[in-house]
Amino acid sequence: MPAGLDQTYLFDFPCEHTPGKSRVVALIGTMDAPRCLTAVMTCKDQALAYRAQLLLRRILAARDGSWAGADLAELAAALPDAPAGSLRQAAVHAATGTWPLACTIHMPEPEEEDEEPVEAASGARTVTRDGARLKDLPGMVVRVAHLREFHITDEDVLLREALGRGWEPMPASELDEDDPRDLVGAVMTLAEEGGQIVGADTLEDQCEAGLLRPQNGDELAVWSERPIRTHFSYGLRLARHPVEADAASEPAAAQEPAADLAALFPLKDCQCGGEECEDCGWQLTPRTADLLLTALSVLSDQAYEESEELRDMPLTDLHRGNWGVFERLPELTFGADRRWRRRMARAFDDLADDLEAGHWPEPSCTAEEMALHLAIEDAPSYLDDIEDRDDHTRLREHGDDYDWHMCSSLFFQDHDVLMLFDSRTAGIAYPDDAANQRLGVGDLRRQAWFESFGNTPVRDPARGFRR
Repeated sequence: MPAGLDQTYLFDFPCEHTPGKSRVVALIGTMDAPRCLTAVMTCKDQALAYRAQLLLRRILAARDGSWAGADLAELAAALPDAPAGSLRQAAVHAATGTWPLACTIHMPEPEEEDEEPVEAASGARTVTRDGARLKDLPGMVVRVAHLREFHITDEDVLLREALGRGWEPMPASELDEDDPRDLVGAVMTLAEEGGQIVGADTLEDQCEAGLLRPQNGDELAVWSERPIRTHFSYGLRLARHPVEADAASEPAAAQEPAADLAALFPLKDCQCGGEECEDCGWQLTPRTADLLLTALSVLSDQAYEESEELRDMPLTDLHRGNWGVFERLPELTFGADRRWRRRMARAFDDLADDLEAGHWPEPSCTAEEMALHLAIEDAPSYLDDIEDRDDHTRLREHGDDYDWHMCSSLFFQDHDVLMLFDSRTAGIAYPDDAANQRLGVGDLRRQAWFESFGNTPVRDPARGFRR
């Protein structure tokens, strides 16, 4: 429907993620003026924010929200009251394709040449000095990084749309052989304004943002002595053992088959209702194991890659916010070397091997405890993507599916390692610390993370590394 005087067009619902929270925003504006963003909802759960973004985009594309009632109610129930209410209201607007006028785009009128500039009531505007470094700037600086992937579904439509936006293709002599129509340039032009691209489907749309802090070693890109790195989420659809193989990969017959989780974790059905019945207890279901295995595999790959990038460099010497695994560990690990980090990566693999052998993941050392905590934290975020996989949907559903609280309660002997994140228990990693001795914590120093607990099966010291 056309936008009225008190409404504006609604183009898209981008989603922004920071370490502490996620925010869904609405891209609004008119066809002939710059567009702007207005807040929709903020929550701490990245997976819920991503689900909200997908749902709102689908409603916007269909211009109809009647089909989404059940999904909307389920998602709203998982959110706190304030973002849930905002989500419901945004769904109403998405169904109409319009948004209440929340920001006004001012077009400045030309001033008379002999007219003296008028100073704003709040004082002169701060001007960013050319060549300034981060520490020299009086205001806060925000760095935003975007990752977008598009599948071109209609080249002709896409090129016509880009030409209508003022795009001019590169000369044929400067184009690559595999892109003779300069589709890359056309997509870049269309992607500048955000939102959906005519003639293409959006495969990925991620945004990472954060404040630059001089005290953390941050610096403006033009002054940075190191490459600017941003780690986006990836590998959400990967199984631990990929089935597909191309000509450059090893023969399919030589690849290890994916674990048969239905056979490894058979479900027991019992209707007796007895509290002492063994078959009535909580079960690690195939679907839960699948998500946990996915999380462990992705974390392992990330850890191996980060260990090669960081090598022996202390994490505190690099930009914060760039590391998906090692920055999430307690600070006492930030000075670890490459060998320690590779052993941490292997800890994720060892727990994944437990699952692929049909066993509950059983941490045998502090590193594996920390690895399992991270995997349980990440596993729910893969649910939306993994549900699209046929091998997951074929697994039988069960009432114990995705019970991460029970995983956290039953897979560990204790949660002592989490005290390393608490500033109130500083020093508890050391065996001679009074609180450590009183609670019987043991040695949580970095160098002791791979020492076996002694009451669990010992890992094979000759097992090597996966990569």
